[in-house]
Formats: sequence, C-alpha cells, structure tokens
Amino acid sequence: MDTPVTAAPEEFEPFGRPLFDDPSVRALSRVGVVDVGSNSVRMVVFDGAARSPAYFYNEKVMAGLGKGLAETGRLNPQGRVRALAALRRFALLAEGMGVAPLTVVATAAVREAEDGPEFCDQVQRETGLRLWVIDGNEEARLSAQGVLLGWPEADGIVCDIGGNSMELARVSKGKVGKRVSTPLGPFRLQQIPDPEARRSHILSVLKKASEGFDPSGSRIYLVGGSWRVIARLDMERRGYPLTVLHEYRMEPNSVQETIEWIGRNDPEVLRARTGTGSERMILVPLACEVLAELVRVFKPREIDVSSYGIREGLLYEQMPEKLRARDPLIEAARMAEATQARMPGFGKKLYTFLSPIFKGVSDDKLRLIKAACLLHDTTWRAHPDYRAEVCFDNATRANLGGLDHPGRVLLGLALLHRYKNSRAGSRFEALFRLLSEDQMREAEVLGKAMRFGAMFSVAEPDTAGSLRWSPKKRVLELVLTERGQGLYGEVAQARFNALAQAMRAKVLVTMVAPKD
Repeated sequence: MDTPVTAAPEEFEPFGRPLFDDPSVRALSRVGVVDVGSNSVRMVVFDGAARSPAYFYNEKVMAGLGKGLAETGRLNPQGRVRALAALRRFALLAEGMGVAPLTVVATAAVREAEDGPEFCDQVQRETGLRLWVIDGNEEARLSAQGVLLGWPEADGIVCDIGGNSMELARVSKGKVGKRVSTPLGPFRLQQIPDPEARRSHILSVLKKASEGFDPSGSRIYLVGGSWRVIARLDMERRGYPLTVLHEYRMEPNSVQETIEWIGRNDPEVLRARTGTGSERMILVPLACEVLAELVRVFKPREIDVSSYGIREGLLYEQMPEKLRARDPLIEAARMAEATQARMPGFGKKLYTFLSPIFKGVSDDKLRLIKAACLLHDTTWRAHPDYRAEVCFDNATRANLGGLDHPGRVLLGLALLHRYKNSRAGSRFEALFRLLSEDQMREAEVLGKAMRFGAMFSVAEPDTAGSLRWSPKKRVLELVLTERGQGLYGEVAQARFNALAQAMRAKVLVTMVAPKD
C-alpha cells in the first residue's frame, strides 16, 4: 500500500485538528460540476468537505455530441438536442439543490466543432449555464488533478480517454508536469476503417506524444469510461472478487490477455455480463486497440484505474492547499465518524489507548489503524446480527480515496473482527484471498484490539488502564487503574484474552500502585 504525500508535521499528526469546520473548507460543502464531453454529459454534486469526495448527486446522459465530428466538422445534431436537454435539466436540479451556479466544462467535441461557439451561446441563452471550453492541455491538467485527489502520491502518467481525444499528463510529488492532447478518441478512430492502417496511426501518434515523457518504470493511471469498461472486463475474465474499479491494478501481461479475450467474445454477451451500456460498449474495441499500443510504447510496470477524473479535478481546483495536503482516507474516516458514530471523537481516544500494541509499524499500516479506529462505530445503527457484515461492506465498497484493494479488505476484515470473533463461514471469504496470511492475522489483531478497547471504557480508556506490549517475551500487559479494576468485568476479560490469543501472547494483568 502506498504512502501518501505528507503535509507539515502539525497537519499530519495522527489526529490533527479536523478541517471540515474551517470556513474556507466548509465553503466546499456542496460543489456542483458538469463535464460536457464528446460522448457523455455528466453532472456531479460533491457533498461534504472531506478530502475524499462524497457524491451527493450523479447523473449522466450519453449524448454523443462528438459522434461524426471528424467527418463533418460539426457537433452531432441529435447529440446537441440530447446535451441541451440534459443541461437544461441539470441547471434546474442545481437550483433546487442550492448549488447554482454550476461549473461547466466542455472538452474536445465543443472546442473542435465549427458550431461549438454557437452551441455555447445556445446553452447560455436557454439554460443560463456558461460553458468553459478548455483546450487539450487544460483538460489533461484537470484530469491529472482528479487523479491526485485520490492518489496524493501518484507517480506516473495519467491517460484520459474521451470520445474524440486522449490526454496524457505526467504526475509526480503532488504536481502535474508535462501534458499533451492526442486525437485518439474512439469516435475519431472510427474514421479509419482498415485495422492495420488504424494500428499504424495509433502507434505513430503515441510515439510522438511520448517524446519528453520519462515512462521507464512508471505507472499508467487510466481515466475515462472506456478504460473502466476494459478494467471491469479484466475483473470478469480473472474472476476477481472485488468489483470496485477505483485503484484496481493490472499488470501489462494481464491487460494484453484481456484485450485478446474481449476480441474473441461476443460484445453483447460481455455487455450483459457487466451491465455496460450499448453506447459505451461500441467504443470498447477501439479503446482496446489504443490501450494495447499505449502499453507497448510506455512500458509501464503497472496500470491503475482511476474513477476520479476531470470532475474531481474541478473539485480539487477549488480546495484550499491545506485540504489538498491531507490524507484522503483519514479525512473521509473523520467525516464518517463526525456524522455517523455514537460518540464522535472517541476514535482518537481508542487509537491512543491501542497504540502501544502497534509501535514500529510502517506508515502504510499506521494509517489503516487510524482509519479503523475512526470507523469502528459508524455502523452502530445496523442490526446487531449484521453489524460485522455492514462494517466489511462499508470498508470494501465505500467511495474512499487513497486506499488500494488489499487495503480495503484489510480494513474491512479488521472492522468485521471489531464485532465478531470469528470470520469462519463468512460470505466474504472470496475477498480474503486478496490478503496474505500475515495480513489476515494483522487485521484480526486490530479488530480484536478495537473490540476490547471500545467496550473496556466507553468514555476515557486511558483513565481505566494502559497497554504494554513486549514482543520479545510475547507478553501483553494490561495495567489497571483503580477505576479500571471496576470496569474489568467478565466480558472485558474475555475480549482481552481473545486479543492476546490473536497476538499469540501471554496475558499479564497488573494494578497501578496506589498513591500514598
């Protein structure tokens, strides 16, 4: 699991002051953006000031504005009608939600069509929305910022494919570097019917676009609907158990195998298996051709899928720098605790109480421990018989940034053990194979530590006792205060013993010496 770019020490204390009460951050409590692309028109309203975006509203229309643009030089007539109707609706929705005015960006189709300015005027006249028509470099920058929203530590090349163009941008150390726009969108490639001529064209464009990039050993971050469909089909081919696309990771060989597998199968069958729309599925074979050459030219060691793109880049654009610098996972967990836990603020106390057990762990593991402590009580409203399952589902399927798939499962398994001693017979067993045996044991220890600590003293654990861990002697000691002696009842003893057993440790319970 990757370690995010860290902020200044005072901003990245394990539980530094939450930012979502800051006025400059609260200004982002509702942000509405619209992306008018060559294939789709989508409105997203982000809710909450957490560093990891929450989708309050999300609606897409596959208008196909750029269909036929390469041939006619004009926007698709039916696409114009559908896009205008969608924008009219979005303006009214935004007004009803109190998020007007919307930030509306238009990309390749509108900027390249000869009737693009006329369409912008019509939109403003009939809906009141002003379209911000951005060039290819700006489109690449915003898409790359969307990736940085989810991956503060991203280091590689962002590749955003739309209907009429494909943008590339270098990201590293929280910054966007070199960027370039290419005419490799599927709508454009439809104008080259001969497969060999098309492949030669794709290869030529990519070789020229790669000049000045340093692709050696880099990751490629895929942004765009066509890429996401290919990734979903890769999951289908592999029988991958977690169908969350964000931060799904593929190796070059696996990508090539999936591209060949897609080519051998009936698109309608694949579409039905994955729930892909027909308008999107039509473009997938051409996107596969681009991806195959992209991997050959840039030779990445890993291909990562990002669900964040230009719309999230617009949100990132409006964030104050101090919020950008925060860990998206921790900030999302803080927001969840503040709005869903029985006792907001207890997560920090629980983390402090348990921290002696986890001395010396890596930063990657430490941030998962922090997140787990913040999230440990956010599903308390669920039926007691199902809390463990709801916890696991929330961690593995929630919209969380800065969390890879093994990290999701480890966090989910820890939260499952917060409410349940055993994972045997769980319906989530297929997902456990994303973890090693050591990782599963780490999750169990963390979960059972929270299971004990959360109920030992529901208000101030440090006033009841403290933990000491001697890894060489494998002794787990609980030092009880006078108050703690009254709290250390049968259930607390059983949970403490279960924790020690998970740690393969001996139990030692001592008392604080009374003061004279």
